[in-house]
Amino acid sequence: MCFGSTLLTSRRYKGAQQSAAKIMKKFNVPNIYRSDLITAIKNKRKQDDKLKKDFSPTLLDFGSLQIYLARHFGFCYGVENAIEIAFNTIDANPGKRIFLLSEMIHNPQVNADLTVRGVQFLQDTYGKQLIPFESLQQDDVVIIPAFGTTIDIEKLLNEKGIQTEKYNTTCPFVEKVWNRSEQIAAKGYSIVVHGKPRHEETRATFSHASAHTPTVVVNDMKETKELAKYITGEKQAEQFYTEFKGRFSEGFDVTKDLQRIGVVNQTTQLATDTQAIAEYLKETIKTHYKLDNTNIGEKFSDTRDTLCYATNDNQTAVTGMLETEADLAIVVGGYNSSNTSHLVELCEQKLPTYFINNADKIISSKDILNCNWITKEEKLTNNFLPAKEPVKILLTSGASCPDAVVEEVIERLVSLFPAKISVEQMIENFV
Repeated sequence: MCFGSTLLTSRRYKGAQQSAAKIMKKFNVPNIYRSDLITAIKNKRKQDDKLKKDFSPTLLDFGSLQIYLARHFGFCYGVENAIEIAFNTIDANPGKRIFLLSEMIHNPQVNADLTVRGVQFLQDTYGKQLIPFESLQQDDVVIIPAFGTTIDIEKLLNEKGIQTEKYNTTCPFVEKVWNRSEQIAAKGYSIVVHGKPRHEETRATFSHASAHTPTVVVNDMKETKELAKYITGEKQAEQFYTEFKGRFSEGFDVTKDLQRIGVVNQTTQLATDTQAIAEYLKETIKTHYKLDNTNIGEKFSDTRDTLCYATNDNQTAVTGMLETEADLAIVVGGYNSSNTSHLVELCEQKLPTYFINNADKIISSKDILNCNWITKEEKLTNNFLPAKEPVKILLTSGASCPDAVVEEVIERLVSLFPAKISVEQMIENFV
């Protein structure tokens, strides 16, 4: 199905950059998501490395178990902002029906906590309707998730008298991409969005971009190479509308709308993938139109990387962590979390990696229930811990995973070994 678009311009554009500038803001996140151990570690690393130049992991030496914790992981600015708004909204609206457009963030614990507090989800993570919009009333509260939403849905809610701007948790770094798209469009470029087509953020970015200019979505390099063949004429134009069905804006004319392009992305994609896709399209255009670096701007917009800071930091931290010799890696986070899946992808390139969403998945010193980041299916792996001492484990988590969950994973791992010190003593070491 096509995403669709409208020429309604988001009222939030003008405030996005100011929001991003407030990155040092401290949020009131419920204590159930905090961890004394992780807070102590992060504070110590921040104190020792104020400019964030050291991406080596933090060693937690428990004797027979050594855990190397990534330099950066866990809740990002956008997630903490969304959680604070959501919980404040619940407290401020007793007796009212409160809805979320979809999962606020891709973390099962946080979404379960909101459900327990009476929040209902209007759609699932892929846009399937769970509660009809027709059932909404003017005095209902609807929270926009951190991924943002499409212009059409925002318009629909506003026409019902629902104040979406009051309960909007859209990440300012997502809005930054929307701003960048509008700037590109104003100069006459079409937009290629690098993102997972069914992801909430990609659908929102597509909507905002296509409100201003012809837009198409590519999922990966394989699709990018096929798209490039329409630029060069290797493929017949008619094929495009079948091959990219549901991925292009209304009225997209493949014979002319790929002549001048810029690339933006879903903010949680792998940085290297987005850079490679942009470079491939740039080189295709240079060759096809016989351009060089002095005049490539006529056909290809310089769209600097639009990944968010947390995605960059977390991926770079994993790269730094992987320089440490280890037996295996564990990545913690929601299974449908895009940024977490990419951390798993990076780790798997070097050593056995186990993707879990909570400590209970570590069943014993022999068995772990872990998720395939591609198929999203869980499987039981036997003998995941090597029979040696010390066992060395690399550990990180996604941007929507609470620190408390990471500490629970550490405690579970420690319980499987005759540790020389306790988690409590480890906290004292960092304090």
